[in-house]
Amino acid sequence: MTAQTDTTGSVTAVYKVSGMSCGHCEGAVSGEISELPGVSSVKAVASTGEVTVVSALPLEEAAVREAVDEAGFELVGRI
Repeated sequence: MTAQTDTTGSVTAVYKVSGMSCGHCEGAVSGEISELPGVSSVKAVASTGEVTVVSALPLEEAAVREAVDEAGFELVGRI
């Protein structure tokens, strides 16, 4: 699935991340991804492994993968 642009000009993308099991995991992933340039919000849900990212422009998957790796988890891919 491709990223979606909403009416405010921001882009929303949903990623699948493996290994998250708790709120601490969600915070670690959200914290790393939120440091990427242009990211305005991140919501990670451990129970589903889904991470929703809102950014000014589409993000490079390699940058998201690196941020998730830095948090200690694995990016499965974009949903």
